[in-house]
Amino acid sequence: MRIALIGYGKMGQMIEEVAMERGHEIVLRIHIDNTEDFTQTNIAPADVAIEFTGPESGYESVKKCIDFGIPVVSGSTGWHDKLDGMKQYVEQKNGSFLHTSNFSIGVNIFFEINTLLAKLMSRQPEYEVTIKEVHHTQKKDAPSGTAVTLAEQIIKNLPRKKSWISGPATNADQLSITSERIDPAAGTHYVQYASAIDDIELIHTAHNRKGFALGAVLAAEYIAGKKGVFSMKEVLGFTPNP
Repeated sequence: MRIALIGYGKMGQMIEEVAMERGHEIVLRIHIDNTEDFTQTNIAPADVAIEFTGPESGYESVKKCIDFGIPVVSGSTGWHDKLDGMKQYVEQKNGSFLHTSNFSIGVNIFFEINTLLAKLMSRQPEYEVTIKEVHHTQKKDAPSGTAVTLAEQIIKNLPRKKSWISGPATNADQLSITSERIDPAAGTHYVQYASAIDDIELIHTAHNRKGFALGAVLAAEYIAGKKGVFSMKEVLGFTPNP
């Protein structure tokens, strides 16, 4: 495949390394110093774009790819409130789009286990659930997109929780997410169900960025040539392929 990288920081560079290992070609690299090169002419040779920018630019970067007719895989977080609107826009434009808060294969398995555990705990009111995430100090958003995804999965399947809050919960129907920024830390997420009798914890710890990069390239391989809105569930075979 021919890949356009929208965002060429540490993550973009790792994606480039993994993509080239898998026999792909990088035809465009957009970073903070050459945003004027993000044009339809320059991106036209690409089969797919992989976007890892930031909370401020993620939405607009994805929208430009869709407007230019390029399938786009997006890993930028911090614009979750606009995600549903983007999915509708992609469908209107007959585009191709895949967004996830975390491309790691391990984290996506973690998501599936988190959902199952929330369902099992829905009839166990004596357990209080909380989330904690730890990342490096350069991470721009807090809580992390992964933590928000975990929280939304729990809220969907645990009726006693109605919303999540960053910091300590102020009432019983809130799900608390605490965030820590420590160097070096590639990313650790904790989901804890605590009771007076015992605790149950789910923990995922990333050792480096390569797992995220591999997942992003796998997602790009999956959506190239397809139309629609996709998720990592389809990429990893957790749901039947469309």
